Amino acid sequence: MGKVQADKGKEQRVEIVTRREALREQKEQEMVEKLALPRTIHLVPMDHVAGFDIRPGFYETNGATAIPGGVNFTVYSHEATSIELLLFRPMEEEPFAVLPFPDHYRIGNVYSMIVFKLNIEEFEYAYRVDGPYDPKKGLIFDKTKYLLDPYAKAVTGQSQWGDSSPGEQHYKARVVKDDFDWGDMRSPLLPMEDLVIYELHVRGFTMDKSSGVVNPGTFAGLREKLPYLKELGVNVVELMPIFEFDEMQDYREVDGEKLYNYWGYSTVSFFAPNTSYTAKREHNREGNELKNLIWEFNQNGIEVYLDVVFNHTAEGNEDGPFFSFKGFDNNIYYLLTPEGYYYNFSGCGNTLNCNHPIVHQMILNCLRYWVSTYRINGFRFDLASILGRNEDGTPMNKPPLLQSLAFDPILGDVKLIAEAWDAVGLYQVGSFPSWNRWAEWNGRYRDDMRRYLKGDEGFAQAAALRMVGSRDIYEVSARKNASVNFITCHDGFTLYDIFSYNVKHNEKNGWNNTDGANDNNSWNCGAEGETHDPKVLELRRRMIRNAFGLLMCSRGIPMFLAGDEFCNTQFGNNNAYCQDNITSWLDWNRLQEYQDIFEFFKYMIAFRKAHRVLRCNVSDGACGFPDTSFHGEKPWRGQFASHERYVGVMFAGREEDGSEDVVYVASNAYWEKLQVLLPSLPDGMCWKMAVDTWEERQKPGQEAGDTFEIGPRSVKVFMGVRK
Repeated sequence: MGKVQADKGKEQRVEIVTRREALREQKEQEMVEKLALPRTIHLVPMDHVAGFDIRPGFYETNGATAIPGGVNFTVYSHEATSIELLLFRPMEEEPFAVLPFPDHYRIGNVYSMIVFKLNIEEFEYAYRVDGPYDPKKGLIFDKTKYLLDPYAKAVTGQSQWGDSSPGEQHYKARVVKDDFDWGDMRSPLLPMEDLVIYELHVRGFTMDKSSGVVNPGTFAGLREKLPYLKELGVNVVELMPIFEFDEMQDYREVDGEKLYNYWGYSTVSFFAPNTSYTAKREHNREGNELKNLIWEFNQNGIEVYLDVVFNHTAEGNEDGPFFSFKGFDNNIYYLLTPEGYYYNFSGCGNTLNCNHPIVHQMILNCLRYWVSTYRINGFRFDLASILGRNEDGTPMNKPPLLQSLAFDPILGDVKLIAEAWDAVGLYQVGSFPSWNRWAEWNGRYRDDMRRYLKGDEGFAQAAALRMVGSRDIYEVSARKNASVNFITCHDGFTLYDIFSYNVKHNEKNGWNNTDGANDNNSWNCGAEGETHDPKVLELRRRMIRNAFGLLMCSRGIPMFLAGDEFCNTQFGNNNAYCQDNITSWLDWNRLQEYQDIFEFFKYMIAFRKAHRVLRCNVSDGACGFPDTSFHGEKPWRGQFASHERYVGVMFAGREEDGSEDVVYVASNAYWEKLQVLLPSLPDGMCWKMAVDTWEERQKPGQEAGDTFEIGPRSVKVFMGVRK
């Protein structure tokens, strides 16, 4: 029996290898056909440079591409006077060959050549670019600099986290051969209304030994947690930046702790995945581990979104490094003042000139690449309002880039989500240019719900509006599924910390607690930080249930931060961008300690999925009730008074099969219990309780009368059911 199984396994492996070889041949044939490459290309007259045979390349194929017989290199610069291709032995700093692009290898501003008899596994490459030097005009060409290809598909020297020297900027690229077999995989294509987004940091999610994975801190480690994510019930994972970035940028030590560019919101290469997130080296096959993750998640109904940073790069301002875009066309890639200095709408030193046609084209090509090559299902755009700024920095009415992304056919099924503000005050929540295509992180939801939950006066009306999809913000433009509702994200307190700290505690960041937001709208429930007071701990648990319960019972797309489901803490740090340690890593030991919270999260996600009326307008109402309605301690309210802290929201709809769904969400942000009268249901129906955050464990199904008592600072949810 064992031999039979072994033989079958061997046959399967042979079949897989054969299939992959066939795929390689197919892709090479497709490349030949796509590029109109003659089969006898070696017979075409060639030039000879630095010991290599070369000929003009394929000008519309950006970057470095392996083709039969050699490698095609294409690069462009508007103001350059000459460009050299540098070839390096792996891990060496001096090139073994320098190949200037001959003058007749240039068409317009594009330089392209094929170099024959190059084995992609035996070299790395970079460029040197010469041109005018006039800083006041933004021209800072420097022919001594090694420049990273803006279209590089893999960056060298980054594979081991924290291994490079601080400030080392000699980036080089590898040629990547894409032979990944996607088989018959199809994207889940989840409707926007059905999404439940789970934001996570690839490294921090499994880096702590408590995660129990074989490959901590990697794409493979995240893949190992797929059964956990399925049990939780989320159907989208949104990955914090995975474009290649240098974690050693701004590296420093504070009180003996190593601080890194941990979050990664500082892009080095837009087309290359962060190779330090892989469990094994993938030289010249970079991205396969990530592709395996996406393949398996999609096969299990979970979409994968990328948090992308097109608002700035890691090159910084005048004092920043010089490794790519500055050397190719500084005055095209960046927004510059009339004096040639860098505008800083990103808060990170420079601002990408997104609506210049060249940069516009690069961003569009980049997103198409991630969708077609990696099958990415969606993108969240960091500081997306910058993508709508003109070349002089002013906001545009109809930004060409945003419109192109909205209507691009390759991106047609991809979710587009904007962080609709920037670092200098442009706030576009509700007014982001969308073409009914873009969704937005709803910062108003976060702020209003936090203040309502902790009992601030005057937020009952705002909370009710947030729960019905922020119709005061979005219905004016008739935008559907525009609001991404969140109470927590990577930037700020975790959900546990919102109810454990009144103020931020960022001392470990080394800036004397001056960094990070001060307006957290948090409440420590009576004790700052860790405590053994059982009443405080009980209240914190209930407040967490309240927050997540209302999030799951709100129209719009819910999103929450990884670890919130088991009370992960950052010890009061609301800006843990540099903390590559247990401050930012998930402590999976807390999953056992807070198992009741995890079970509540599971329950509420499942409850949301079971009641479509919570997710969208099903039928403009049912059972004589409108689609949505507001209620106080007595039914039917249009407007809440400023002193009120009780909000009732009812949703009603009829599905196509005729079934009726009525859900009443009761939330009491007051510190005393209340008696509440429920709306009267039609004859033959009764109210049954589905959720009560006063209880640690949910016991749904109990029939309710006309009135109910709701405990202080708690949430109840009722369903209207047929008797």
